[in-house]
Amino acid sequence: MQLFDTVALDGLRRTQDGYLVADARVARTGIQLYTGPEVDPENKHGLRDKAVVRVYRPEEEVFAKDAMHSYAYRPVTDDHPSESVSADNWKQHSVGQTGGEVVRDGEFVRVPLVLMDKNAIAKVEGGKRELSMGYSTELKFQDGVTPTGEQYDAIQTSLRMNHLAVVSAARGGSHLKIGDDGKGKRSMTTRTLMVDGLSVELADKDAQIVQRAIDGFNKQIADLQTAAGEHKATLAAKDEEIGTLKADLKKAQDAALKPEDVDRMVADRASLIETVKAIDSKIEIKGTDADLRRAAVRAKLGDEMVKDASDAEVSGMFKAIAKDAKSADPFARVVSDGLKPMGDAHTQTNDAWNKSVEDLNAWRKEA
Repeated sequence: MQLFDTVALDGLRRTQDGYLVADARVARTGIQLYTGPEVDPENKHGLRDKAVVRVYRPEEEVFAKDAMHSYAYRPVTDDHPSESVSADNWKQHSVGQTGGEVVRDGEFVRVPLVLMDKNAIAKVEGGKRELSMGYSTELKFQDGVTPTGEQYDAIQTSLRMNHLAVVSAARGGSHLKIGDDGKGKRSMTTRTLMVDGLSVELADKDAQIVQRAIDGFNKQIADLQTAAGEHKATLAAKDEEIGTLKADLKKAQDAALKPEDVDRMVADRASLIETVKAIDSKIEIKGTDADLRRAAVRAKLGDEMVKDASDAEVSGMFKAIAKDAKSADPFARVVSDGLKPMGDAHTQTNDAWNKSVEDLNAWRKEA
């Protein structure tokens, strides 16, 4: 992409031969402001309609070795030609040349230059004192923030100078803003900011303060949006956790034993114990139902029968030997005899104590 940067031409002096020489700052690092059509004329990146596009020139790109070398021995032109300057058209466009002593001057690039054309020199002495670099660059369109906290829309890389033009009135002044087509002279220390969608021109110092505040507000908004998103995600996770707990509770409630299930299990266990004892009264009552059945089969049929047998096989063998066991039906017996309340332990203890007292009193009466 072919672009133009502009600076003021000062510190001029005449040589004995009538040439005009100067030592000028021609480029700088940092944020530079451009119009949308200048950087994205075909709107490939959605920037063409923006009033201001913020383009960042990193220090490592501005002062790169190849970029610095490209400032040396460039033709100086009277206004920007409609084409890049080359050996084919140098004689047609050139009115001077830059020197070879290209140096870094703080955040700027400084080069010496000489104007050798009589008409161009006359124009400069008559007030045409702006310089505009014509160069090619690669623009990387990406949003970001500079190390000093300024936001940008694109980054300039691979800067290569082609020519240095003398122009009537630059729009960028010391801020090296692109383009020299604007005819209205503007303060060298102004900067255009986008505030609520509007272009606002401020003094450079004020613009820096406003821009810093805008960047700070934008960061706060971004941080709040991030926090809100994280909070929303946390609430969603909690809702999911609550839903899982409710489902687990419902499953646990559905799986909980009902009173009639407990009664049945107690009766089945009592019946099993009764049958096991009928098979062999020496069997110790402990373990699960499967353990009791295995113990009964072992006692009746021997260890070899249960050694490698599964619980299902042992259950079948238990049913076979249980047929011959003489056992009462404990549940039927309870139903037949009726339930006999045993009372609580505290009542039984008091009754036993009272009975012992009565026995002692009876012994004393007999004596």
